[in-house]
Amino acid sequence: MTAAPPRLEVQNLVRRYDGRTVVDDVSLKIEAGQVTCLLGPSGCGKSTTLRMIAGVDMQDEGRIHVDGNLVCDTVFRVPPERRSIGLMFQDFALFPHLSVAENIAFGLPRGGAGRRVEELLDRVSLSGFSPKYPHELSGGEQQRVALARALAPNPRILLMDEPFSGLDERLRDGIRDDTLALLKEEGTAVLLVTHEPHEAMRMADEIALMRAGRIVQQGAPYNIYNAPVDREAAAFFSDINILRGEVKGALTRTPFGEFLAPGVPDGTEVEIAIRPQHVKIDFDRAGRGPSPTPVDGTAARAVVERARFMGRESLVEFRLDDGDEILKATVPAVFLPKPGTVMWLMIRRDRCFVFPRRG
Repeated sequence: MTAAPPRLEVQNLVRRYDGRTVVDDVSLKIEAGQVTCLLGPSGCGKSTTLRMIAGVDMQDEGRIHVDGNLVCDTVFRVPPERRSIGLMFQDFALFPHLSVAENIAFGLPRGGAGRRVEELLDRVSLSGFSPKYPHELSGGEQQRVALARALAPNPRILLMDEPFSGLDERLRDGIRDDTLALLKEEGTAVLLVTHEPHEAMRMADEIALMRAGRIVQQGAPYNIYNAPVDREAAAFFSDINILRGEVKGALTRTPFGEFLAPGVPDGTEVEIAIRPQHVKIDFDRAGRGPSPTPVDGTAARAVVERARFMGRESLVEFRLDDGDEILKATVPAVFLPKPGTVMWLMIRRDRCFVFPRRG
């Protein structure tokens, strides 16, 4: 049997403004019921990509397919209202002069609209809110109405542009989870634009990491986080510590012993990235630290610069004896050693990333 085509397929999209390329050869595939997050810093081309897929902006190159059918290239173009693609933006864009029910039913055929509205209000836990107006709702309630309105016409694809950024931080996680559950039940293919790694990790089946108009890495959240393509990709998801060195015989010497750099030519300067949560801390034992191990390498002596309690964890900054590097380590719960305390640090080899140095 022939496999069904992706619900949404984007091929080699390019968009230029005033001679500047803002979206550069972007390709995506999203299956029905799948949530893909287009993740990247502000200005990297995420929202422009969304507008081209929705049909409100025209690409300079590339093709867009829905369920295997061409909806747009540089010559042929299906109008936005006929693409079966829903849109949801960060400001919710509710009509202030219409009730909740009228907002959700806007654009639906009159026959059966009432039943669809009540069904969706029940599914977003807003039963009884039909006669209310947007100004009478909280931010979280407005977000759920906007979601119900986007889903009312049964779109095959839902595009979401920073949809949770306007919500109080205490509400976000619960509303994101409820939204995700509803979208999965509907079998909607979702492309969510966000600049927040935490949001992408929480919601996405797949993340497309975007930078300067291009997708630099794409895959499951676990793989993106644990196998970043470069230093910038690693740093986008969390703080990182950087150790620098030069490759000799496929090895790089550091205060923590030697690191493997297979395939990197001798003389190449490299950067070794390690996240603070993967720095192991041990106590000083009369001037001695723990013995080297294959997993953690050689311990390096360091002195505490400062320590801060961050709520769920403590952040401790160290200055290495061997060099001027400042390394950060995070420890669950409360751990606040005094400045000047001598300790020993070790780094798990399987949690390090070695990248050739740029520039």
